Amino acid sequence: MDEQAFPILRVEDAAAAVRWYERLGFTHLWEHRFEPEFPAFVQVARGEAMLFLSEHEGDARPDGLVYLRLRDVDDIAARFGTRARDTEWGTGECELRDPDGNRLRIGMER
Repeated sequence: MDEQAFPILRVEDAAAAVRWYERLGFTHLWEHRFEPEFPAFVQVARGEAMLFLSEHEGDARPDGLVYLRLRDVDDIAARFGTRARDTEWGTGECELRDPDGNRLRIGMER
């Protein structure tokens, strides 16, 4: 079994968050609710990059920061109306905020 980390990001509306993350190329894998009207807990993935999105108040706080190493940072930046910048450590990076204020720093090696 490979070792992995799954950051948990707090979201108010899981369905809206999934739509936003799909714009980044993530796929909705599954969703769990203890009861139909209870908060959702969702997993999204893009290749080996996986995130949990949680409506549960105690799981995480908005305004966290997750670094994602993705192949197409320039295309992603353009899709969200910004530009990737080159860093002195050899990556191109952009930073986005999801609808709930979670920060995503996206980079790729140049």
